Amino acid sequence: MTDKLRNNMHRETILFLLVAIIMGNSLMTAALNQTIITTDESGLNNPEPTEQSSLPEKPVLQPKETVPVTGNYVLNDTAGKPCIKVSMGVVYKVIDKKKASYFNLDPSTTLATGRCGQKEAVLSLAIVGEGGYLDLTFEKEGNISYVSKVRANLAPSKGNKNYPGVIEHEKLFPTAADHSLKCNSQTEFHLAENLRVKLGPLQFQAFKLTNGKFGEEVECWADFNKRIFPIIIGTTVVGLLLIAVLTFLIIWNSRRQAGYDRI
Repeated sequence: MTDKLRNNMHRETILFLLVAIIMGNSLMTAALNQTIITTDESGLNNPEPTEQSSLPEKPVLQPKETVPVTGNYVLNDTAGKPCIKVSMGVVYKVIDKKKASYFNLDPSTTLATGRCGQKEAVLSLAIVGEGGYLDLTFEKEGNISYVSKVRANLAPSKGNKNYPGVIEHEKLFPTAADHSLKCNSQTEFHLAENLRVKLGPLQFQAFKLTNGKFGEEVECWADFNKRIFPIIIGTTVVGLLLIAVLTFLIIWNSRRQAGYDRI
């Protein structure tokens, strides 16, 4: 075998080895890429860092009071039938260092839970992110239902403080069991020295709902007083004017008669 032939065979061998190495690297890279893509899609292991879902923000107190959004909340019993239905706006009022701040309950970030009983039912409205809650306890005596307890807590985003409060052993908003109570006026509850809660406008019914709908509406005392007070004032003013006019006519007629007697 000549030297020229040996050199050609040597070069061909080297070229073959280079081609084999390059092809092997390409195949290995493709396999690794395929493995990474498959793993990513399966969700078992993601080599790329992912953003963590942001937690819900805690309540942010506002310096001025605004009209709250009306939320609709329904609590079902174990059979799937509504035992409490509430439509209302909620305003938390926090008093810290003689300064008032406000927070409106947002229905979109509120979770409604609770329990249904024959004589007691509780609607619990929780602010997501452990921002606080509002519990309304309904009790039933005979054919009358009422709110016996209002309990609340607010944990604002600033200050790392909680503002709990409660009023209990009450008979608020008494209503016939098959009727709903409606109140366009806001009702303020003093739950603690530094926490108050305003409810309204509101409409609710507990224990007995037909097809999950509100029954016949009953007007709350606050609305009744607002409606009847102007009538009472107007009637009183008209009565006083009539009395004044009659008194003037009597005095004037008496004086005129006395003048005729002297002549």
